[in-house]
Amino acid sequence: MSIDASPTARALLALELIQASPGITAERLADALGVTERAARRYVAILREAGLPIDSVRGPYGGYRVGRGVRLPPLLFSEAEVLGLVMAVLDGHHDAADAADPVGSALGKLLRALPEPIAQQAEAVRRTTAPAPDRAAARPDPSIATTLVQACADRRLVHLGYRSEAGSEWSADVEPWAVVVRHGRWYLLCWSHGSSARRAYRIDRVTSASALPGSFSPPAGLDAVAELEAHLARGWEFETEVIVDGPLEKVRGYLPRTLGALEAVDAETTRLTGSTSNPWWYAEQLAVLPVPFRIVGCTELQHTAHAVGQRLVAASGL
Repeated sequence: MSIDASPTARALLALELIQASPGITAERLADALGVTERAARRYVAILREAGLPIDSVRGPYGGYRVGRGVRLPPLLFSEAEVLGLVMAVLDGHHDAADAADPVGSALGKLLRALPEPIAQQAEAVRRTTAPAPDRAAARPDPSIATTLVQACADRRLVHLGYRSEAGSEWSADVEPWAVVVRHGRWYLLCWSHGSSARRAYRIDRVTSASALPGSFSPPAGLDAVAELEAHLARGWEFETEVIVDGPLEKVRGYLPRTLGALEAVDAETTRLTGSTSNPWWYAEQLAVLPVPFRIVGCTELQHTAHAVGQRLVAASGL
């Protein structure tokens, strides 16, 4: 399919293809551009005339490649790529139209660097879209998040300052295993040296973070998302146990992992064990099960489930 573009624009597309596929032949380059081989060579000549060292090697393993020491032009984005990027930013950050916000400022710089026809459409989406804020989202300080992500990558110990939901402040030295973004909230999954235990800290509550001397090795085969969700189900005020009349695989599809651990009692029965400090929320999550279940071992959850059931019956008007 032919690409409708000026010689200069096609030359830039040729450069992008050569960068992406070093050693690309004139034949493949022509096919990708939708032109003849002669035209493809002409676009390579335009690049060379502009001072870009495009090397070519003859023979069956030859082709074009960008030479060393070249200062490459700005990144090339298609209209679909730019609009997709703007939509992703709006979906995750609802102040993207605010020039005073770091994300809004960065997105504005990107749009100003793009060709006007593409930038106009992307700017229109940014200015006219009214995303509803996610009230559960809690975005951390970008510099703190960056420090923690880098420490995870470098496997460096970190000293954290932290403020709890209740307002108490403390510090800890931790092994940062992974940063996990879950439902608009950022968590640091780590090993706390002071507690000698796994911990998951809300990064928006981290007040400071600095790398320490020393390194560590995270657990082999760590599934950070699964570990975080399992951690969020442990250590709360009320221990829970629920017997569900359904096979494990079916039950697993209805209950979030933050409720606790699921295990098969037999082929037709599943046990859920966990903990909660919010029995009402826990009971509401159980209510989605399409099979019978029994709450055992938690009086608070039993009473709450009874109250939830009465409320639903009253709402039916029967």
